[in-house]
Amino acid sequence: MGRSRAGRDRGWPALPDALPAPVVDDHTHLESVLGFEAPPGAEPAPTGLDDHLDRAAAVGVTRMVQVGCDLDAVAWTDAVLAVDAGAAASGPVPQRAGRRALLGAVAIHPNEAVLHAGVHEVAPDGLEPDPQPRHDVGLDDALARVADVARGNDRVRAVGETGLDYFRAGSRGREVQREAFRAHVALAKELGLALQIHDRDAHDDVVDVLLRDGAPERTVFHCFSGGPALAEACAREGWYCSFAGPLTYPANEDLRAALRLLPLDLLLVETDAPYLTPHPLRGRPNAPYVIPHTVRRLAEERDLDLATTCATLATTATRVYGAW
Repeated sequence: MGRSRAGRDRGWPALPDALPAPVVDDHTHLESVLGFEAPPGAEPAPTGLDDHLDRAAAVGVTRMVQVGCDLDAVAWTDAVLAVDAGAAASGPVPQRAGRRALLGAVAIHPNEAVLHAGVHEVAPDGLEPDPQPRHDVGLDDALARVADVARGNDRVRAVGETGLDYFRAGSRGREVQREAFRAHVALAKELGLALQIHDRDAHDDVVDVLLRDGAPERTVFHCFSGGPALAEACAREGWYCSFAGPLTYPANEDLRAALRLLPLDLLLVETDAPYLTPHPLRGRPNAPYVIPHTVRRLAEERDLDLATTCATLATTATRVYGAW
């Protein structure tokens, strides 16, 4: 008996047509991509990190920013980047992992910060808190671990993702998120690193923190989710805006309107893999090799030649993160 259509549709997407010039995936969670298990009857998963990197390179995604934003992922990211730089691997990290394709960002995600602070309240999402063993580490100590990795690994080029998530935090949690956000802003400025921001249902307060504390020179709104008003603020302040799969979703006209308002040299593109798979592949896992769908929509919305779009995005990524 053949596989069901539902099973195929929930498996890994096929490789899209290659882009005409290389681009950078500005934000991806490869440790979570590797943890994805295809459902019964779906297409088999790529065979490890190197396979994902090879698939990405085959379609023009030659460089990536790997984002570790919980303590486990921070340690994994540090280890992968160390292998990438030629150090000996340990634990589950593949020996060939990364080559020179990866740079990194590390932080305590705002929703992680709440649990490290011992705040267990039901937020607007309606979900019960789900603390894990890593959350036994206090918030100050968790932030110190992030700082140690950021200082000790020259392939970590950003602090992130950090910010505010009001969908998954109640009143006490929002206070914790704000203080953790401010600590990350200060760390990025201290170390001269870029800042990658997570902003969910909190646009005004994210902007308020950045203006009050002073944003790092290279500040990126990861998975930009605002409309024209936030785009105008970013354009005015020179903050970068990274667009992911939601740019392609039919209902997101406000997001596309924001894209059309932004200067080209403030645009980045990302997957946020394994999340936010672009249309028409929603419901299937995401990976860096899927980003051409989003790049093509971005070029279409800006009425740009695809090769020019790729070159501009790649130049901007190098300006934000430095040379790979």
